[in-house]
Amino acid sequence: MNIHTYMEKRQARQSVRFDKKIGKKFLEQNRKMRRAEKMSLRHVRQVYQVRPRGSGGFTPNGFTLIEILVVIGIIAVLAAIVLVAVNPSRQFKLARDSQRVSNVESILSAVGQNIAEHKGLFTCNGVVVTIPSIATDIKNVSSSSPDGFDLAPCVVPDYISSLPFDPSSSTARYATSTDYNTAYVIYEDGNGRITASSTGEITPSISATR
Repeated sequence: MNIHTYMEKRQARQSVRFDKKIGKKFLEQNRKMRRAEKMSLRHVRQVYQVRPRGSGGFTPNGFTLIEILVVIGIIAVLAAIVLVAVNPSRQFKLARDSQRVSNVESILSAVGQNIAEHKGLFTCNGVVVTIPSIATDIKNVSSSSPDGFDLAPCVVPDYISSLPFDPSSSTARYATSTDYNTAYVIYEDGNGRITASSTGEITPSISATR
C-alpha cells in the first residue's frame, strides 16, 4: 500500500466519523425542537384552557348565555339601586332650594346695609320708604303691574349689583332695575324685623329674618 492510498482511506474514515457527529448533532437538535414544540403546545392549552372538540382541534372555554344574562341582570339591579339612592331629580331640587336660601339672604343683607347707612330708616333715592307689613312680591311696579314692592332702585347698585331671582319660576327675571320680578316676597313685622322669603321645592318655606 503506497502512501497515497493510505492517506485516502484515512481521510475517508475521518469523513465518516465527521458525518456521524453531524448526524448526531442534527438528531439531538431535532429532538430538542420536538420537545420544545410539545412544551409550547402544553403551555398554550394551560393558558387558554382549551379542550378538544368532537370534530377535532380545540375550542376555547367561554361564558355561556345564561352566565352573561345573569351578569347583565346584576348590573341592572345595581344601577337601579344607585339611581334610587342618588335620585337626580331630588338633588336638583335641593340645589335650587340652596340657591333660594342664598338669594333671600343676599336681598335681606342689601336692605340691612341700606337701613344701617341711613340711621335705621330704609331710604330710597333720599326718601324714607316703608317696607310692607304683609308679604309682598319684590318686583318692579308699573301701571300694568301695580302690586309689588319696588326694591331695586333702593339697593341696586349701591348695596347689591343686581337682585337675585327664583331659579325655577317661569316669570322670574332681572333685566334692569325697571324690568324685574324676583318671585320672592318681603315684609316687616310689628317688632321691626324684616323677612325675605321664598317657596321651596323640598323645603316648603325658605326665609331669612333680621
